[in-house]
Amino acid sequence: MSNTPEAEQDLILRLQKQSTSQEAFRELITLYKERLYWHIRNIAKSHDDTDDILQNTFIKIFRNIDKFKGDSKLYSWMYRIATNEAITFINKKARRLKITSEELQDQIIDNLESDVYFEGSEIQLKLQKAIATLPQKQQQVFNMKYFEELKYREMAEILSTSEGALKASYHIATKKIEEFLKSN
Repeated sequence: MSNTPEAEQDLILRLQKQSTSQEAFRELITLYKERLYWHIRNIAKSHDDTDDILQNTFIKIFRNIDKFKGDSKLYSWMYRIATNEAITFINKKARRLKITSEELQDQIIDNLESDVYFEGSEIQLKLQKAIATLPQKQQQVFNMKYFEELKYREMAEILSTSEGALKASYHIATKKIEEFLKSN
């Protein structure tokens, strides 16, 4: 399926129609699961947690597709759901462990070295540690721009904020990461 506005609109209509929703949803998963997986993975870091969050994300998308109004692109809407699911998951996990989400992030980064799904080098591990020191919003902006190579326009639509604010946030995040990497 092509990624034209017309093709997207057709997919949305098929998702919202009872008789075609199952087939359309399988198509939606095929089209977007990898991109959403890596977006969530940049937030959650753990493969197992990412799988759980991705599953929750698709369940929420399926249950709420009738509420999608088309004010944004379908992917932007799903991306927001995935982001919220990931943040909610991390916060719940931290509460369950009776630690802060920052402490959980530190644990997750420490566990990356033993994660069989993490294929990064020592510098990539340092980069992940540096990213973990950023406030959550800056982490999100940095990951979207650096790893997912989203344009500021797309990020603004997803995060419901201005391109200027995103550029400033990304600039601040990169400076903090540079400082972290220089001092460690």
